[in-house]
Amino acid sequence: MTRTWSTVPTGEERYRPLYARVLGLRFVNPGGVLCFLFFEGAVALAVLLALAELVTWWAVLLLPAAVAAMVKLNDMVAEIVIRSAAQVPEQERDRFRRQMEPVVGRASVPSTARALPGGVTLAGDPTLRAARPVDPSGQVGRPSAPIRPDPYR
Repeated sequence: MTRTWSTVPTGEERYRPLYARVLGLRFVNPGGVLCFLFFEGAVALAVLLALAELVTWWAVLLLPAAVAAMVKLNDMVAEIVIRSAAQVPEQERDRFRRQMEPVVGRASVPSTARALPGGVTLAGDPTLRAARPVDPSGQVGRPSAPIRPDPYR
């Protein structure tokens, strides 16, 4: 049986955890720790619930089987999603990529804002305040020291 849609190469199939190989997972690729939690964790949880007499001892068999069924169902849903995504035409994918790309460019600046580097504005522009005082001839004056009240008076 060839697996054309499988995400795991055939040569690496033997290195996958036994849990993933037994379930025949092709698209979901859980690692060793996750497979341990899926199976042994479900068994341990079922044993604890049975010892606490919250469930019958049948839960020791049913809970790991229910977890395995959910993992297999998740793999089947992933297969359906991947196959349907492969059927989307290339032009639709390009249009989607263009819509999702961040737009990088220049911001439009209103014509009334005329600022020069250093916080200096052109003389006669009432829309912006200069960081440094500007005299009518257009020369930039020295910044004045801020007046601070003496807190100890």
